[in-house]
Amino acid sequence: MIEIYLDCADLVSVSSHATDERVSGFTTNPTLMRQAGVANYRQFAETMLGYASDRHVSFEVLNDDAITMQKEAQELASLGSNVYVKVPVVDADGKCNSELIKRLLRSGISVNITAVHRLQDAEQIAAVCDTESRAVLSVFAGRIADTGRDPTSHVSAIKQVVATLPNVKLLWASSREILNVVQAEACGCDVITLTPSLLSKLSGLGRSLDEVTVETVRMFAAASKGIAPIV
Repeated sequence: MIEIYLDCADLVSVSSHATDERVSGFTTNPTLMRQAGVANYRQFAETMLGYASDRHVSFEVLNDDAITMQKEAQELASLGSNVYVKVPVVDADGKCNSELIKRLLRSGISVNITAVHRLQDAEQIAAVCDTESRAVLSVFAGRIADTGRDPTSHVSAIKQVVATLPNVKLLWASSREILNVVQAEACGCDVITLTPSLLSKLSGLGRSLDEVTVETVRMFAAASKGIAPIV
């Protein structure tokens, strides 16, 4: 069964899923942190780690230059052995961060390479990994789909690139619907990230369409109450 990481920076949601057996880890990013009103990164990270126990937690660097990102990565990694440092696959100018990622991996830091969309980027990252590298390759399948492309072919191709790296996990990111769980498993992904709202829909996986049909009609019937009918 594919692992699920909760994609969330809302500490109330993190806390409420702290004992959820479906959740194998937690991921964050600067956008989610801003939405959650995070002002003090260290305080936020330490609180989140308190809820996460020994499960995977990914914290992302905030800067864009390699020297500062390396310092940030070292500081974040020092917070716990279960921390993976998220580093974008390229910088804001489109230059691949493979050399930085290589230095972090060789120093023993676990890295979550994020914002991967292209096969060539995955190939550059795989080239700096070895059999000891502890990494997650986060492919933004949902954003690929937003361009009108079927992400499954991209994810399947990237799976072949990392297949020989035993400690590199392939992650389906930016999920849009529960169907993505099925697609991610079929592509050979090790992990999928789900938001709290998507996780709440996971119980619908495999439900009878007869049941869904009746439930939908009953929902419409309930919603129609209080609306003056035409006849």
